[in-house]
Amino acid sequence: MILSGAPDSRSPQSVRKNVVSLEISLSSYQQFIQDILQAACLRKSGYACFANAHMIVEAVRDPAFAEMVNRATWTTADGVPVAWAIRLLYGRRQERITGLDVLPALLQEAPRHDVSVYVYGSTPAVLERCADYCAQHHPELSISGLYAPPFRALTAGEEEEVVERIRTSGAGLVFVALGCPKQEKWMAALSHRIPAVLLGVGGALPVTVGVQKRAPNWMQFAGLEWLYRFFQEPRRLFSRYFSTNSLFVFYLTRQWIRQWLQADN
Repeated sequence: MILSGAPDSRSPQSVRKNVVSLEISLSSYQQFIQDILQAACLRKSGYACFANAHMIVEAVRDPAFAEMVNRATWTTADGVPVAWAIRLLYGRRQERITGLDVLPALLQEAPRHDVSVYVYGSTPAVLERCADYCAQHHPELSISGLYAPPFRALTAGEEEEVVERIRTSGAGLVFVALGCPKQEKWMAALSHRIPAVLLGVGGALPVTVGVQKRAPNWMQFAGLEWLYRFFQEPRRLFSRYFSTNSLFVFYLTRQWIRQWLQADN
């Protein structure tokens, strides 16, 4: 995927604050949903990233990846630690805007705004479950397409075919479930060629359609949703959570000290 020439899709009106490596959009949850639906109705190109501690640490390690996320139309505070970081650094209370909340909300709202959706990513089994879930819970929802790409890099021809398929589907919302950082790189490279809002929902898709379970509310509010996911997939998530979460705390503390010293001078 070639990023050169991809324009900056961010709205000049958006307010952002830096947390370690990423510029986080400051917005209420309801305003975010409204902005997404408005852009989808107009078939505007744009993409949304949902930033958690893992994504922020990945962006520290890979400045090119940080640039891709920071060029997004929206980069929201997905994780509780990111929302807490904004309050620590800037004294502003920021709502969590998570893929796990946004995906079901948009599935509910899309038919009311005559917006069709496309799901790109995940596996054939999850997409089949997604189709059944939407038929049962959102019968009025228009699904323009469901496609699980192969677990390899697409050729230039295959990528062009995917773009054309989505572009001509009429979808106003495209849910991209490739996982971080693959989905963010895909959106950054191709968003300007697709007249729709792309949202990197990652693991929110299997949770929404019932393949996996979400943490109970008390764990979500306590910032322990990551722990619930860890108990579901301990072998896969051990390194990610215990390494990246520790690094996130270190990087955040370093930023806070630097800001404190600058303010004291």
